[in-house]
Amino acid sequence: MDDRLKRSVGVELSLVTVDLVILTIREGEATVLLVERGAEPFKGRAALPGGRVRSDETLGEGALRELREETDIDGTRLHLEQLGAYGDPGRDPRGRVVTIAYLALGPDLPVPKGGTDAAHAYWAPVAELLASPDTLAFDHARVLDDALERVRERLEYTTVAAAFCPEPFTLGDLREVYEVLWGRSLDASNFRRKVTRSEGFVVDTGEQRPQATGRPAVLYRRGPARLLSPPFLRPGTV
Repeated sequence: MDDRLKRSVGVELSLVTVDLVILTIREGEATVLLVERGAEPFKGRAALPGGRVRSDETLGEGALRELREETDIDGTRLHLEQLGAYGDPGRDPRGRVVTIAYLALGPDLPVPKGGTDAAHAYWAPVAELLASPDTLAFDHARVLDDALERVRERLEYTTVAAAFCPEPFTLGDLREVYEVLWGRSLDASNFRRKVTRSEGFVVDTGEQRPQATGRPAVLYRRGPARLLSPPFLRPGTV
């Protein structure tokens, strides 16, 4: 569509991009995958991986391709879901750009590799980034904040916490996910009771892991359930 036709029909074309919030837990901290932008705008600034959606691909396909190109991570092995759309005027100095954000979760993911327009990729603590939101390019601090709250809510009503745990895992490993993401300590006995009574949340593998002290810990894998009944409400919520 040329400029004359756009003016005649009153159409303003928008660019559609995808951005990815890839969260994992490393060394007891919630961390997110960032790239250092290798091109303008915001050259040299930290940003979420992402880019333009091609005309011949779906949004999901674009998200997986950008993840692979910018970080060399295979997104098909992650829990991947659409987070939301961000299209405020001025969010991108290049013009009206609408981005579709995706949330990806995985267990202790490897050190990524940069590529294409990303100078390099690395993991960064979520808490530090949200404490200094101007660190991130575009409106990515807002996207990250929304993603963290989405995960916290998902922990209450779904079994997604297990997506952070390399299999097989112990209930202590699983409890750490809740404690890190909610920022609260949980009673171990009460947590064990809730998990084991929630049908299909975890499956006993029949194996054990030796512990430095005490009895060996039972090893589990993720069960078939995707919803928790009853839900695990965050401490202090009703």
